Amino acid sequence: MIIGTEVATIPFVDLRAQYASIKPEIDAAIDEVLAAAAFIKGRFVRGFEEAFASFCGVEHVVGVGNGTDAIMLALTALGIGPGDEVITVAHTFTATAEPVVRLGARPVFLDVDPRTNTLDPGLLEAAITPRTRAIIPVHLYGMPADMDAINQIAGAHHLPVIEDAAQAAGARYKGRRCGSLGTISCFSFYPGKNLGAYGDGGAVATDNRELAEKVRMLADHGRTDKHRHQLVGVNSRLDALQAAVLKVKLSCLDRWNAARRSHATEYHRKLAGIRGLELPQVPDWAEPSWHLYVVESRERNGLQATLKAARIETGIHYPIPLHRQPCYAGLGVGTLPITERKGDVILSLPMFPELSSGQIDRVVEAIASFLGR
Repeated sequence: MIIGTEVATIPFVDLRAQYASIKPEIDAAIDEVLAAAAFIKGRFVRGFEEAFASFCGVEHVVGVGNGTDAIMLALTALGIGPGDEVITVAHTFTATAEPVVRLGARPVFLDVDPRTNTLDPGLLEAAITPRTRAIIPVHLYGMPADMDAINQIAGAHHLPVIEDAAQAAGARYKGRRCGSLGTISCFSFYPGKNLGAYGDGGAVATDNRELAEKVRMLADHGRTDKHRHQLVGVNSRLDALQAAVLKVKLSCLDRWNAARRSHATEYHRKLAGIRGLELPQVPDWAEPSWHLYVVESRERNGLQATLKAARIETGIHYPIPLHRQPCYAGLGVGTLPITERKGDVILSLPMFPELSSGQIDRVVEAIASFLGR
């Protein structure tokens, strides 16, 4: 699209376009909450929790304040604390490991499978020690981790598996939704996610009633009723306005994810054969949610600058792995070669349901012009 003589920017994600496509439904849902003046807990939150549980294929969903709190609450409900170890990956956002450290436990970072950017199950057995208390695979970029292999090892050691499904709402592993594959799972509804709120929000999902009830108590000041506090908890409740917005968006999520899959297929087809560019690989057991479409190039920085000059927004998820972040320096983690290489070469291209073929063509042309020079 051209505005005057200026080429329009292709956004990395277009939340305005998404809102425009569902404006009447969103506005009506917000108006209903305002009219009821029921902003904390109540029927709007229950309605979303029940709908999302059905969507994920689990028995229980507890809405919470954000995705980071979801992980913190899941770990707390499982009894993770000082001296414990939790195995996860360094190729992720810091919110995966932050709660582990804040509970006094130690994250043990493993390298990732180079194809999927998720935890490499082949490294898992050797990382388990007598102090290991849980495993957190991350469905990074909306790509499911190899959950059968992870669950088999975890089961042999009687360890709970906490799915970090923050980027994977609607993704499937061997036909099952991410979020239904472990002991307990954690979602983020940050606005840019496939299922995004209009502010912060998150959820914990599980088939375990006891865990769900404990998470619900912990998230509401540890109370069993208005005046009785069974546990020392926190204030981390999904509010009714966000729940109402999310329930409207949930009804669109499969359609939006199908559009993302279509865009990924188009990127695959049009970027194929460009030298110096590696495309995402999808195992036959995975149906990603395509939260992000991430390519790799040794000339990443120059490529990103070229796309910026062409008014194409991109991102890097994530350039500095967790084991190289100052806040985790004391853990003494050694080299994670695949993770470290990824940080130097990854580039996230525009990806959102409303992305057009014309916009994809502009992205492909800019990449081809740079790498084909």
